[in-house]
Amino acid sequence: MPHNASRYLAEGPRVGIRHFTYEDGAEFTARARESKDLHHPWLFPPHTAPAYTAYAGRLIEDPSKAGFLVCEKTDGAIAGFININNIVEGGFQSGALGYGAFAHAAGRGLMREGLDLVVRYAFGPLRLHRLEINVQPLNAASIALARSCGFRLEGFSPKMLFVDGAWRDHERWAITAEMVGEPGRR
Repeated sequence: MPHNASRYLAEGPRVGIRHFTYEDGAEFTARARESKDLHHPWLFPPHTAPAYTAYAGRLIEDPSKAGFLVCEKTDGAIAGFININNIVEGGFQSGALGYGAFAHAAGRGLMREGLDLVVRYAFGPLRLHRLEINVQPLNAASIALARSCGFRLEGFSPKMLFVDGAWRDHERWAITAEMVGEPGRR
């Protein structure tokens, strides 16, 4: 049995999703260092032990966040990560998604499978109604992933987020719980 398999929150044919743990630091940071060229200039996951501990701590301890590792079922290797940030309850029931594949897993469809699992988990056990992805317009891989998982383009936000030393424009992609059940979607 792959390590951590018993901790999967949901499983697809090739991947399972589970929450971050502090024990994942060595593998996560090694994967982040290997994937630096893939991620730049879009995202900057932690690549040192202290940075990972702080990052994982926010995902583990802050109730307005939920972090998921996408793991290959064959060996438990971390293929990528998907975080739901800014979770708002009450009448909004919404969260903002961020994600990244690691280089060894990129282009293999593992993140699509993982994002589908996270979306279903968010609309199921987390009881959210809406998820939003904010992505820089030139990040073709991220846009393709959002589109392939049924997210719809809702708008454009100039100078929305401070990334890599500058305020960057972002497209807003979203999905609601109703969309997951619509014929022809997902």
